[in-house]
Amino acid sequence: MSDDVSRETRAATVEAEPVAAEEIFGSRLAVARQFTAALAEQGEERGLIGPLELPRLWTRHVLNSAIIAPFFSGRVADIGSGAGLPGLVLAIARPDVEWVLIEPMERRVQWLTEQVRELELDNVEVVRARAEDWSRGPVMDAVTARAVSALRTLLPLTAPLVRDGGELVLLKGANAQNEIAAAQKQLRKFSVVDARVEIVGEGVLAEPTRVLRGTIRR
Repeated sequence: MSDDVSRETRAATVEAEPVAAEEIFGSRLAVARQFTAALAEQGEERGLIGPLELPRLWTRHVLNSAIIAPFFSGRVADIGSGAGLPGLVLAIARPDVEWVLIEPMERRVQWLTEQVRELELDNVEVVRARAEDWSRGPVMDAVTARAVSALRTLLPLTAPLVRDGGELVLLKGANAQNEIAAAQKQLRKFSVVDARVEIVGEGVLAEPTRVLRGTIRR
């Protein structure tokens, strides 16, 4: 299959932009479109997303990430940024917030760095590292992640980066409430209080987003 045919096939399978995109991104919609188009064009071949994700790229990935943008302020880290979900999407939606994208894989770091440059995001720092190797201390106002790992596995990677009074804002699946119940020991160990699940985007997104939030009280 030629490159031209591949591009045509890819374009035909990419989800059309939902109406909610304009409501969520507002004046930043053009930048969000540019990022989504790049991810659709390059994501599969660069190992960032699977081929089955193109028909739901906006709904399941971009808007699912962007809907939590109002939760943040100050300086925020995204652990395991990968394709830029949620970190790059949030940086597009919230140019007033400083974002640190922490990712260990070189090819993903290269993608993130390219997108930061091409999208002209001057509020983003890309750091190639594992979260457990973070050496700057608890300096973040919040930490986010969009990962399949259970909460008890995520806590040692996220909570140590957050300042006292800061927050964890983790994108989770349908099992989020059970994860809180299973992680009580780790929540105490890492000084996380008021752990709870919030449903975001009802009436706006076709599939609302589940967010696990908790405050650090050392």
